[in-house]
Amino acid sequence: MALKPEMSVAAGLATAALVFGIYQNATPNIADIQASAPNDAIVSSTERMATWTAAVAVSGISLIAKDSTIFVVGSAMIITLAWWHRHANAINPMSHVLNPTT
Repeated sequence: MALKPEMSVAAGLATAALVFGIYQNATPNIADIQASAPNDAIVSSTERMATWTAAVAVSGISLIAKDSTIFVVGSAMIITLAWWHRHANAINPMSHVLNPTT
C-alpha cells in the first residue's frame, strides 16, 4: 500500500536529505574538488562509491515503503549530485575549462 500524498512527499524529501548526507560524508566538498587536478581518480572513485551507496539506500527505502515518489525524488537527487561532482572533477582549476577524460 502506497503512502498518502502528503506523507509520500515528506518521505521523498527525507530520502533526498539522506542522499545529500551520504554525498557529504563520502566525497570531498565541491570547492576542494574544483581546486584539485582535473579527472582525479580518487575523487572519481569516491563519487562512484557515494552514488552506489545512495542508490542502494533509495531503492531500499522505496521498496520498504512501496512508494514510487520516494524513488523518483531520491533518484533525481542522486543524478543531480553525481553530475555536480563529476563536472567539478572535470574542470581545470587554472583555465576553468572542461577537460575531457583521457
